[in-house]
Amino acid sequence: MSATLLRRTAGLLLLAATAACGDDAYGNDNDNEAPLPPSTTVVGSGDLTAKLAELRALLGEPNNGGTAGQQPAGRREVNWDGVNAPNLNTNTFPNDGFRARGLIMQSTGSGLRVSDNDFSDVNPAYDASFEEFSPAKTFASVGSNAMDLTFRVAGDTTQLATIRGFGVIFSDVDVANTSFVESYDATGRLIARVAAPIRNDAKGHSLVGVAFVSPLVARVRIISGQGSLGATAKDVSDGGAVDLVVLDDFFFSEPIKK
Repeated sequence: MSATLLRRTAGLLLLAATAACGDDAYGNDNDNEAPLPPSTTVVGSGDLTAKLAELRALLGEPNNGGTAGQQPAGRREVNWDGVNAPNLNTNTFPNDGFRARGLIMQSTGSGLRVSDNDFSDVNPAYDASFEEFSPAKTFASVGSNAMDLTFRVAGDTTQLATIRGFGVIFSDVDVANTSFVESYDATGRLIARVAAPIRNDAKGHSLVGVAFVSPLVARVRIISGQGSLGATAKDVSDGGAVDLVVLDDFFFSEPIKK
C-alpha cells in the first residue's frame, strides 16, 4: 500500500472515531435530559395572611393533623408549639419527633433545636432578631444552616412516602438569595429551588411554598441564611458578617406511599 493511501486511511479512521464520540467527548450530552416538571410557587413577606391561605389551598384541605395513616386528601402542618421539655431548648430534638405527621428531619450539622425564647439562651442578641410566627416557638438546625426532610406515611416507622408540595415560614431573612427551599425527586434530582424574599416589616417573616401536580417530592432541603447560630455568631443586622435565619411553621401535602 502506498504512503499516500496509508495517510488517507488513517485520516478516515480518525474522523470515524471523532464522530463516534460526538458531543459525549465534551460532556454535552444533555439533549435527552427530561425537562423539569411544572410547579406552582407561593412566596411572600410581611403580612402573610393571603399568601398562607393560597398555600394551604394549593396543598389541600383539610389539615389532617396527627391522624395516623395515609389520608385521601389534605395536608399536614407542624408549628413546634406542642414541644415541651425534655425536647425544648436542647440540641437533641429527635429527627422523628413529628413522625405522627409523616415528617423525618435531619440536620446537615450536629442536631436540631426547638426554642421558646427565639434562641436568646444561645445568644441574647437573637431576641431582637427573631420572632415566632405562631406563638411561641421556633426551630433551627444546629451546627449548620441546612436540614433535609424526608417523608413517611403518617405514623409509620418505615413506609417511605412522597409529597406534592411543601412550604415553610422563615424568620429574619435580611439578605436576598441566601435562604431557599429545594425539592428533590426520588432519583435525587433537584426539581425546584425557590428563594425566600427578604423581610419587609418589624415581624420579619417570609414564606416560601412550592407544589407540583403529583407527589414527586421525596426530599426537601431547607437552607436558612448563611451561617449557623452560636454564642459568638452575630446576625448581619447586628454587625455580623452573615445572615442568620430561623424557621417556624412547616406545611406539606399528605404523604403518599411510594
